[in-house]
Amino acid sequence: MAARAGAEVTILHRGQQPLGRFDADLVARLVERTRSLGIDLRTNTEVTSVEGGSGRFTVQATGASGAMSFDAAMVVHSAGRSPEIADLNLAAAGVEFDRHGVKVNEYLQSVSNPAVYAAGDAAAIGLPNTPQAEYGATVAARNLLEGNRHKVDFLGSASTVYTIPPLARVGMLEDDARRQGLKFNVNQGDLSSWYSARRVAEPCAAYKIQLEEGSQRLLGAHVIGPDAGELANVFVLAIRAGVPASLLKETMFVYPTQASNVKWML
Repeated sequence: MAARAGAEVTILHRGQQPLGRFDADLVARLVERTRSLGIDLRTNTEVTSVEGGSGRFTVQATGASGAMSFDAAMVVHSAGRSPEIADLNLAAAGVEFDRHGVKVNEYLQSVSNPAVYAAGDAAAIGLPNTPQAEYGATVAARNLLEGNRHKVDFLGSASTVYTIPPLARVGMLEDDARRQGLKFNVNQGDLSSWYSARRVAEPCAAYKIQLEEGSQRLLGAHVIGPDAGELANVFVLAIRAGVPASLLKETMFVYPTQASNVKWML
């Protein structure tokens, strides 16, 4: 948004590729699209300090070419969420935790102190986003009131990054499925020539779907393009309800919506 409004934007990312929780192939497309917007996106570049104030900042960083410096009117820290638990003195209560949050079981109960429950960003389980925090808080509250009767089920968890264009991830990544020993096929393709992308002149649009061999169960769905977040909701419902690809192909989605593309993706 800042770049489109005329600002000169530089993104410094210390890793080889940003957005590690998303499909790497689609992230690569997003990186290319981001640079095409005039944004200077630098990977393998680690910020070492930020100095200044009142609209005049200097950012010091190191990369493959050595030390570098950037002058800016605004600096935004966007390294993601971290649990706000450092000042709780959890060790005194015997509560095990790590940088991801409190270690909990399937009831969101502390694995080391049964009197403690944690949910959302404070729990070292699930994705750190609003829907899972709301869901986890409900499960934790019910277990506190009713005893451990409700387990968390993050099947079909989704996340969207609202870039231009947005990037969405539902369910497993390919590596997740392989670690579980699942056999699956991957359907993937470019959507940039489809009407849903052309009507808004978006040149970056693509998808990748993992379908289990035999059952045709949807394991993961990854989309970049217009309204990717809304389209992700279709795949969330399909995964959580166990809707096979064959039924999705027969569904008469409203046209011309992003969901009407689903049967052609499968």
